Amino acid sequence: MISKNCLLLSPGNQTRRKFIYNTATAVGAGVILSSPLISRAANLTKTPASYTVKQIIDLFMKQVPGAPFPGTVDTLKSGSQDTVVTGIVTTMFATIDVIRKTIDLGANFIIAHEPTFYNHQDATDWIKDDDVLQYKMDLLNKHGIAVWRNHDTIHQLKPDGVTKGVLEQLEWQQYAGKDIPNILTFPKTPLKDLVAHAKDKLHIEKVRFIGDPDQSCTKVLFMPGAAGGTRQIQSVGKVKPDVLFCGEIAEWETAEYVRDARAKGDNISLVVLGHIASEEPGSAFMLQWLKDNVPSVKATHIYCENSLTFM
Repeated sequence: MISKNCLLLSPGNQTRRKFIYNTATAVGAGVILSSPLISRAANLTKTPASYTVKQIIDLFMKQVPGAPFPGTVDTLKSGSQDTVVTGIVTTMFATIDVIRKTIDLGANFIIAHEPTFYNHQDATDWIKDDDVLQYKMDLLNKHGIAVWRNHDTIHQLKPDGVTKGVLEQLEWQQYAGKDIPNILTFPKTPLKDLVAHAKDKLHIEKVRFIGDPDQSCTKVLFMPGAAGGTRQIQSVGKVKPDVLFCGEIAEWETAEYVRDARAKGDNISLVVLGHIASEEPGSAFMLQWLKDNVPSVKATHIYCENSLTFM
């Protein structure tokens, strides 16, 4: 069944999903942003000068109906919930480079959208003796840095915080459906023009795709991050879009379905943007939320960059 809020991407199902690209400030390999990103009315309510990690997490949770959710992956990955926050970093992944930049900023609280320890649940038993894991944990512990994952909760916002952030970055808000923003309706546009626009706005070097670049597209199904092959395929079957834009795929699932659908005669294309590129604006959305709700604490966005490049 298609949810009115986010199609078949309901975070209650615990699926993995997935920025502002701004050249104003570059630090090492990443871009750090600390200026307001979304025009909103200032919060005139008197707020405390300092917060603990728990107070900030609780404040966000209170704004999302039903949170915290049973079995959620949105837990503290390192540090103490009683830590008084000196500064906050938002990011997609709490990479070692991001942690080092957090230390340089004098911040001690990282809010990441994706896992810190290389699997969805952030389980470490299977890798507990690995030297990369130990180095990362030691770095976090040495500097007293708390890492909280905000994945399920931000996706459960109404509207979904990640989808909202990405559509704003793409400047596609006006095409989004009122009830289901993941379904967009465009004037007839060649697929190659939609792809060129997405690459420009999300600063993507190349994309992978299936389809005819000259295909005329009107209905676009937009599924950022990693919704999973089952959800992607079911959504395509129900919505019947001209093109599916997604973050990432298992090549033996969605790509093969689209290939067969085209062979059958369906007018369907697939564009794979990359997980980080398709969800990074959700982290920038979180940065603005912090500025609106905890203005006394300095918040900075660090772009962790794509882990994969093209040869």
